[in-house]
Amino acid sequence: MSTFQAPKGTYDLTPPDSAKYLAVRAALAEPLKNSGYGYIETPGFEDVALFARGVGESTDIVSKEMYAFETKGGDKLALRPEGTASVLRAALEANLHKAGNLPVKLWYSGSYYRYERPQKGRYRHFSQVGAEAIGTEDPALDAELIILADQAYRSLGLRQFRILLNSLGDKECRPVYREALQTFLRDLDLDEETRRRIEINPLRVLDDKRPDVQKQLTGAPMLRDFLCDACKAYHEEVRDLLTAAGVVYEDDEKLVRGLDYYTRTTFEFVHDGLGSQSAVGGGGRYDGLSEMIGGPALPSVGWALGVDRTVLALEAEGVELDIPASTSVYAVPLGEEARRVLFGLVTELRKAGVATDFAFGGRGLKGAMKSANRSGARYTIVAGERDLADGVVQLKDMGAGEQESVALDVLVDTLRARLA
Repeated sequence: MSTFQAPKGTYDLTPPDSAKYLAVRAALAEPLKNSGYGYIETPGFEDVALFARGVGESTDIVSKEMYAFETKGGDKLALRPEGTASVLRAALEANLHKAGNLPVKLWYSGSYYRYERPQKGRYRHFSQVGAEAIGTEDPALDAELIILADQAYRSLGLRQFRILLNSLGDKECRPVYREALQTFLRDLDLDEETRRRIEINPLRVLDDKRPDVQKQLTGAPMLRDFLCDACKAYHEEVRDLLTAAGVVYEDDEKLVRGLDYYTRTTFEFVHDGLGSQSAVGGGGRYDGLSEMIGGPALPSVGWALGVDRTVLALEAEGVELDIPASTSVYAVPLGEEARRVLFGLVTELRKAGVATDFAFGGRGLKGAMKSANRSGARYTIVAGERDLADGVVQLKDMGAGEQESVALDVLVDTLRARLA
């Protein structure tokens, strides 16, 4: 009989590797928690129209990669391919922007789904930590988010990542540039699908990674030459604030990102140790997205950092995370009476905040000690009938290999003190 396997392009997280993913998620979120961002959670699926309108129908995400389906009740839904549109929808629905404290600062963590060609670093199910600052137009907010992401990566020990930065202009200057770019692109030898993209969102053509397309883009008009004075001043302030904070970045005038909703500041974190899938995270300002999905004007900025990609970046740099063992104490009973007494002790230790495990299954001493060793516990408690008759247990320091008798009535306090 054949066994089931995870669907193509997905993966399972199992111990001990899963501990690394949890540590990465926690590290990416930590700077946000310290900077006024509150946690938000949204459904794993949304109305298809939310992404079609918000992310953009011309994007690969909506046109090719979205898992869309119709429910038995006739609703057209999609598994979420990204987080921003969902978070903004939830914030609007809960009227968070009306509470009087703008920007509304939110962070989230979860799974996202795209029907892509699976390869290392690109999965059909992937995990992200994201942040959104909703309702305020301020270069300091853009800078804050970039600084917090930089801080998160550095706290993990990553050093070989680069920050790419660009400005996409706004509703005043972008249309002028869009027209100039369309005029240039219409004269190129491009396939039918790319030609269609010229009319819907020509900036996405600049993002085309195919060498034959990139070759033809030489001499294309550059957005920086079309930025209005307000966008230039805004972008300069973002750059100045990053420089003052000691954050190193590179100007990348071709950076447009894969979503239609970006305006002004756009940025990407890349790691050259990851090959073609070099982006580990990114984001930007999306001042018009709220109106696109039926809300009021709420200028906003945000980012999403890939947990999977960050783990790969750590591996590429050879960074080992210091992850403490999940078990501090392991209890090994010898005999039925010891099993009853030690199980009670294990419960007490856990209530006292000590991570404790137990030798289940009635194995012999040798097998149980092997399990204790594999658990990574610092101490093992061993007790048989004679120990219990004397009111003690044997406490073994697994690192030093030393063993001593400890009275049952002081064991919990002794272990708490030693593990503190």
